Amino acid sequence: MNYLYAFLRHASVLIITLIVIPTQATEKAIDYYEEFKSLSITQSPKSGVYVLENGEDALITRAWLADQARESIEVQYFIWSTDNIGILATEALLRAANRGVKVRVIVDDLLIDAPDKSLLALEKHPNIHIKIYNPKHKVGTPLHARVINLLTNFRGFNQRMHDKTFVVDGFVAITGGRNMADEYYDYDHKYNFRDRDVLLVGNASHKIQASFNRFWNHKISFAIEDLYDGFGIMQKNIDVNHQEIEEIYQDLHKYAQSEENFKPEIRALISDISQTIPRLMDKLKWVDVNIISDDPGKNNAKFSLGGGGKSTIALANLLKSAKKEVVIQSPYVILTKEAKALFASLIEKGIKISISTNSMESTDNIQAFSGYKNQRNELLKMGINIFEYKAFPQTQKTIMQRYKQLNDKHPIFALHAKTLVIDAKQVFIGTFNLDPRSINLNTEIGAVIHDESIATQVRKAIIVDMSDENSWDPREKNPDRHSSLLKRLKVLFWRLTPIKPLL
Repeated sequence: MNYLYAFLRHASVLIITLIVIPTQATEKAIDYYEEFKSLSITQSPKSGVYVLENGEDALITRAWLADQARESIEVQYFIWSTDNIGILATEALLRAANRGVKVRVIVDDLLIDAPDKSLLALEKHPNIHIKIYNPKHKVGTPLHARVINLLTNFRGFNQRMHDKTFVVDGFVAITGGRNMADEYYDYDHKYNFRDRDVLLVGNASHKIQASFNRFWNHKISFAIEDLYDGFGIMQKNIDVNHQEIEEIYQDLHKYAQSEENFKPEIRALISDISQTIPRLMDKLKWVDVNIISDDPGKNNAKFSLGGGGKSTIALANLLKSAKKEVVIQSPYVILTKEAKALFASLIEKGIKISISTNSMESTDNIQAFSGYKNQRNELLKMGINIFEYKAFPQTQKTIMQRYKQLNDKHPIFALHAKTLVIDAKQVFIGTFNLDPRSINLNTEIGAVIHDESIATQVRKAIIVDMSDENSWDPREKNPDRHSSLLKRLKVLFWRLTPIKPLL
């Protein structure tokens, strides 16, 4: 429940806002929410769009929406951490459920580390329902069952739900690269991500909700209670009694009420919400938006690690529509044979391709970087322009709004945004990485925004990330020299292993 906590944490921050913000400001926030809802109807079939470039805006927007929810909150994430933000967010969803909001959560099984009884206690709430996607690793799965799953269904074991969506009352949604953990919102002390989300109001949010429902109703998503019934040797047998449930709820409330846990900078951020939301609404632009998403299970492959998916096909077609330029931002770049052929065909037509990705120094995934390292020279020779993000880029000072508060303890700042801009006219913002795992194994989702001004805005942000003060050009000097010897040795080791299809 690692991931569940992270999002919940943000939501809880919102609920606490009711204590911090004066009644008049709270009533004004409600007026803004009603205006959001009204616009979603009057502007149909257009969708309201606002790009969330920095972590604090992404955090405060989620928090405000969770606090304003009247009927439903639907959450779908790959990572949900048990760090400070995650726990606060869990408590916030619990508070929302207590006031009658129906809360549904789908979390991928791979990285969950929440206590079994905490998961069960939340599920026991009449307004909270949690499902786990493809539970072959953690939830309700003892160690021997995990080994059996790995040996008997290797592809299924590696097929994950990488979707990241947050839908409130069915008319407003957020999707993009951010998971639910401190590092995605600039609050980790050692490592943070330069990421990108998009707020969507109206028509596009309905499509995201429809995608959520497909996952919710699919057989690969399991209700929490069904995973702890102890049926056979492949499941744990765990239950939670009424007293334990109450204690878990009270512990969450106490944690959220503590000033030590509810950081002053977050409190100040929320207290300023009356200024943040109007600014957001003024910049909301109503345009045509398509949502691309995979079906649960990605594809029909049973044993192979290939197969593609709906999101793969849609993005390939988007690339083929390019006339002059393709600008990509992806934390990981490992091209399949088919992807190389597609890029080569674009270059042959005279289309300029530029990619912003992580350097060895900044990357959080050594295995993925090893796959990129094996291809880097080949991609450069093809004519692809590649820019590798520095671990301490100058742009960190402006994107991280709390940068000055960190004094001399500046964390690594790595790319995590997944974005594709075509001819500065169309832009995709979503969860799709430029790697075999996103192409063939993981389910993905994202928004294709058909608007030149928004596409130009995002392109400019990526071009800034590619500049000399923020990235290295591997055609000029080898950026790997900035990494430690140990990290270079680890990359060398993984380069020698046959793991490319899993990257």
